[in-house]
Amino acid sequence: MTKRIHFIGICGTAMATLAAMLKHRGHDVQGSDHGVYPPMSDFLAHEHIRVFDGYREEQITGDLDLVVVGNAISRGNPELEAVLDRKVRYVSLPEAIRDHFLWSARSIVIAGTHGKTSTTALTAWMLTAAGQDPSLLVGGIALNFDGSYRLGAGRDFVIEGDEYDSAFFDKTAKFLKYLPDIAVIGNLEYDHADIYPDMESLRIAFRRFVNLVPRSGHLIIGADSAEALRLAAGARCAVETFGLSGGADWRADGVRPFANGTIFHVTHRGEPQGQVTLPLFGEHNVRNALAAMAVGHAVGLDVGTMSDGLGHFRGVKRRLELRGTARGVSVYDDFAHHPTAILETIRAIKSADPSRRVWAVFEPRSATSCRKIFQDDFATAFAESGADEVILAAVFRATLPDAERLSVDEIVATLRERGQRARTLPNVDEIVSTIAAEAQSGDVVLLMSNGGFDGIHDKLLNALGH
Repeated sequence: MTKRIHFIGICGTAMATLAAMLKHRGHDVQGSDHGVYPPMSDFLAHEHIRVFDGYREEQITGDLDLVVVGNAISRGNPELEAVLDRKVRYVSLPEAIRDHFLWSARSIVIAGTHGKTSTTALTAWMLTAAGQDPSLLVGGIALNFDGSYRLGAGRDFVIEGDEYDSAFFDKTAKFLKYLPDIAVIGNLEYDHADIYPDMESLRIAFRRFVNLVPRSGHLIIGADSAEALRLAAGARCAVETFGLSGGADWRADGVRPFANGTIFHVTHRGEPQGQVTLPLFGEHNVRNALAAMAVGHAVGLDVGTMSDGLGHFRGVKRRLELRGTARGVSVYDDFAHHPTAILETIRAIKSADPSRRVWAVFEPRSATSCRKIFQDDFATAFAESGADEVILAAVFRATLPDAERLSVDEIVATLRERGQRARTLPNVDEIVSTIAAEAQSGDVVLLMSNGGFDGIHDKLLNALGH
């Protein structure tokens, strides 16, 4: 039956994607947001979804069957207040996903602090290449699908399991609504300081997630993460592990880079399974591929079929994405914002060609990275990464009190004491002009931020003479 559905806060990536999925299911979908702007406004227009610019009470009409409330929406929003006053049926984003797509599916939920987006896209593509025709919802643009969602006719629904909170009325993790039949937890480290006050509160969310997997299901855990491994104790289903560690059920060894990616050998419980040629760089992506293979094995795929699918994976936008090359300088974009992700991403770039000079440019932007929580960890990550030049941008959340705010100057001072070239530059224009003046042909510039970084990617390529 066709429903008339209104989204409050529709221009968030996940909200817009779900709106498009429901539109394709035949529902009448519309939404509102404040300051509607590209790229999501363009995406919604392409999907023929009506968008209201601004929140107004009169947009909550009497013919609405359902309202989906984004997790950025809070009390005082005029549309939310109208929904509550009139007792219009409302749900959070993850509840809407569950109720419209997951009850009838085999739900494959990819969770963890790092690598969720890439592993979700890898898994969905591998199943698609194998003819499984899965559905997909991922928090990024998967290049094999040219988008962040796919509606397939198969049984499987592959979804990125975000641990962020659900809505103003539900501060529990989104992934607790996703009905996991197969759950992947790649790793577990502290993050999301605005939601989780300490590591134990984050552990509790993941323990609850594990407790949702049925006896007939599968829990797949990263063996290289001690925190993730501890979660296996709460499982009431089959458990398999993956990683580079010797005790992993799905293990990679002989890992070596080649011109276009990484080659490695796979064993399953000690039995050789063959060689995989992965068109991605870095050990973190090897782990992501192993996780996808463990999922594939759980749904009945053979290793040869899985390996072939992985070999044709095209990647995800903003995950070590080459944005262009100008004057012989390669400019990469990456979403890294946690110390571990920064370390692994820089190492991945270095492994591709150790002879090339790497510029590591980082904007502290996320709620956690803007705070002193990772003050020492950031310094360690850059120091151990092998980066030749480190540039730190100003902290995005400048209004944080000094006692709470990350000090980029202290990180730079620490790195210089360790003999590493490092500096902080106050704005994007100065970063661009500095790199354009000093970069040499053959250099790699890695730009890391979980936001737009003030369009630095195109500005730098233009300054280099793209």
